[in-house]
Amino acid sequence: MIAIDTNVLVYGHRGETDQHETALKRLTLLCEGIEPWALPLPCVSEFFRVVTHPRVFNPPSRLSEALDFVASLLDAPSCRILSPGHGYLDHFFTVLQNADARGNLVFDAQIVALCREHGVSKVLTNDRDFERFEGISVDYLQTSSGVTE
Repeated sequence: MIAIDTNVLVYGHRGETDQHETALKRLTLLCEGIEPWALPLPCVSEFFRVVTHPRVFNPPSRLSEALDFVASLLDAPSCRILSPGHGYLDHFFTVLQNADARGNLVFDAQIVALCREHGVSKVLTNDRDFERFEGISVDYLQTSSGVTE
């Protein structure tokens, strides 16, 4: 199973981003496929923070537009939500220690911990920081030219 990072959600939603077409295509393939894929709960909340923020996008997404976008993903029968369970903090503390994660890496560490807790082995992202974490492989979103950004 693959988990979707925030940046892929943002690119898929915001048409003016360079990676929009590629992200939307990947998300569409996942939604239309039968293989399970996952949205980590922190990525969903971060998506809303980013796309509705007036300092990030001008104009920012209307909340109703962002909600509709996420609802369309959640409608896919193959979509799973990764939320913390009883073992989450043990995974989180281990990931933090093994990667010596601090500052901004703490957010990525929580995504990796959720993936570990739910048996997810791969994340779709454009964030190279995920390479710092053991036990998760990275699938980079490719641009239409085939070049990873």
